[in-house]
Amino acid sequence: MKRLTLAIAFVLLVGACGDDDAIITTTTGANTTTGPSDTTTATTSPPTGAVTDLEGVRAATVQIVAQGTFVDPAAGVQVNQPGAGSGFIIDSTGLAVTNNHVVTGAALLQVYVQGDDQPRNAVVVGVSECSDLAVIDIAGEGFPYLTWYDGPITTGLEVYVAGYPLGDPEYTLLDGIVSKEQVDGETSWSSVDSIIEHSADTLGGNSGGPVVTADGRVLAVNYAGNQAGQSFAIGLGVARPTVDTLLTGIDTESIGVNGEAMSVGGFNGVWVYSVKSGAPADQAGVRAGDLILSIEDFQLATDGTMAEYCDILRSHRASDVLTIEVYRPAVDQILRGQLNGRELEAVVIPDIGDDLDDGGLAYSGYQTITDDSGLIEVSVPVEWTDLDSDGWVNSGELIGPGLVSAPSVAAWRAEWGTPGVFIGATDMLGTTPNQILDDKRWDSFCDYEGRQDYDDGLYTGRYDVYSNCGPEGSMFLAIAAEPADRAFLVLVEIVLVTEADVEATDTIIATFVVHGTGT
Repeated sequence: MKRLTLAIAFVLLVGACGDDDAIITTTTGANTTTGPSDTTTATTSPPTGAVTDLEGVRAATVQIVAQGTFVDPAAGVQVNQPGAGSGFIIDSTGLAVTNNHVVTGAALLQVYVQGDDQPRNAVVVGVSECSDLAVIDIAGEGFPYLTWYDGPITTGLEVYVAGYPLGDPEYTLLDGIVSKEQVDGETSWSSVDSIIEHSADTLGGNSGGPVVTADGRVLAVNYAGNQAGQSFAIGLGVARPTVDTLLTGIDTESIGVNGEAMSVGGFNGVWVYSVKSGAPADQAGVRAGDLILSIEDFQLATDGTMAEYCDILRSHRASDVLTIEVYRPAVDQILRGQLNGRELEAVVIPDIGDDLDDGGLAYSGYQTITDDSGLIEVSVPVEWTDLDSDGWVNSGELIGPGLVSAPSVAAWRAEWGTPGVFIGATDMLGTTPNQILDDKRWDSFCDYEGRQDYDDGLYTGRYDVYSNCGPEGSMFLAIAAEPADRAFLVLVEIVLVTEADVEATDTIIATFVVHGTGT
């Protein structure tokens, strides 16, 4: 059972504390099951060979042990780490349902089937990250299997939870009722539209196990619990159609990561514990230990859940080319690329700052600011407390949105000893990046170091570097670039006074976004 606050991907995940009195079956030997109520029945007869009672549920419920190497944000690389979850067979050929977080990114899956002395291998057929579901194919055939419940799911309905909590090889069955028919399914690792809450005590390792009726019909798939004793399961409204899709071998709402929404290094995003080989994320160059910051330049995990991430995936086809930006803490880099397109590359940060004064202390932190129109946003040092966001004025004419941020905007404009940044956007000049840089030369104040290509994955163009600016000997960086559709031109001008401004420049280039010109 995955915790509402997830620690790692492949260790045993602990949910709510169980109540020993609620355990109905605790061994794989003699039947110690209490008699279920006769009032909970499905509305149609099961197919021949399907499970029809609680004892049959035991035979169709499996324990899944996954081993893989993953990266935890606190503990680092975890090599060949085992973890256990549950699942249930839905076809005599060995097709079984479990949670995505149980299997995605694992190198090895071993499945323990009732009555077998040794585990069986299994392969992943399909997964859904957002619905936290997976279908696996267990080696062998002739298995007992469960069928879906097709009656109404109402508060008070008697249910049973089957599985292998705490990694124990002994099968466990627990009883309870449906306590809520619909609850919020937004968590740090999934975003599920159909969730029920039930009162059957569940523990870590119940993830992926079935929630069944007294006659063995599946009405939900376990996936979460919390320390308050609440247990949650994926309802039929999501589970059944998602499983039908996964049975075809097609992943849905997935890019191939085992991830969780969190904050790392001051960035919000989706932490990648592991990556599925060959998936779009893998082909783009996403690695375990990355933090996915944005998709299609939409910032992720701002509320601590996977809601934004999953809404983006649900708004696009699996084959669509999507811009992706990640933070790689291992090398302290921002990378940009595309899912189903261009591989990740480090954001180009011009090689500047070698001749600057060390300036003493670094900046204490960064804040995100926007211009008055809301079209431009960027992160700047918190010490840059002055802001002018009236727009980009050229030859006395307002030509688009723009902002200046600095410790003092007036000082930044008047001399070279004050660090700061200007960002403007326009579609009125009709010039190329090269032309605007030619028109805005600073040779009379600085030493010109040359011009180079600029490409941060979102904007491409050219940039000029100047050194020895003014009596202070500052550096000046001017970037002129365009988005892929060339709908407008962006100008970024940064004054660097100390080495602390090199880091500030890195942050500005990695975070500035222009949402158009408003025309």
